Amino acid sequence: MKLKALFLNCTLKKSPETSNTAAFIAEAEKIFHELDVETETIRVVDHNVKFGTTSDEGEGDAWPGILDKVKKADMVIYATPIWRGDRGSIAKMVAERFDGVMSEDTKENGQFLTYNKVGGVMVDGNEDGAKKAISSLVFDLSEHGFTIPVNGFTYYVGEAGPGPSYIEAEGNKHEFTNNMILLMVHNMVHLAKTLKENPYPTHVKKLEERAEKMSE
Repeated sequence: MKLKALFLNCTLKKSPETSNTAAFIAEAEKIFHELDVETETIRVVDHNVKFGTTSDEGEGDAWPGILDKVKKADMVIYATPIWRGDRGSIAKMVAERFDGVMSEDTKENGQFLTYNKVGGVMVDGNEDGAKKAISSLVFDLSEHGFTIPVNGFTYYVGEAGPGPSYIEAEGNKHEFTNNMILLMVHNMVHLAKTLKENPYPTHVKKLEERAEKMSE
């Protein structure tokens, strides 16, 4: 069963500037490749993604092209640096753009295009905030229709305050982080295979109609 994982690198740094988040992603890619999963990474800031909450914010908006790649992927991983103790601004913007899938491009039964796709989270930085960022991103993914596996995240943080980040601190040798990468990737792949064979039968539109009657 051929699977594809798409990383959305939410660094604030445009290419070709060195990105600690990109280096972190590279470690996860190695594990995906071991499991015969194809990977692709999009550095979101390199594209003209407009602010908004729809799937297409008009002329020049690069989000529709990114969303097409999401449609073709089986797994989508948010990867973001920590900023002010939480996810970075690019990750927040991406979450806002995913709002469009909840009302647009839905299937006949009302399922979002993200149903039966698996979500994961990677967070890196040199200050506190990883668990707060993960909590926000996991909620974003779930609300937008992605399925989250057990231990579907990994993170790296250095000592609190200014200091070396992932590359300089050799975060790729941090045992806890590497263990979480392995758990995340293996569990994501298992869940993606499971959903391929047993997709959600949920008829969203019928349940919405039932909810309306229940609320009369």
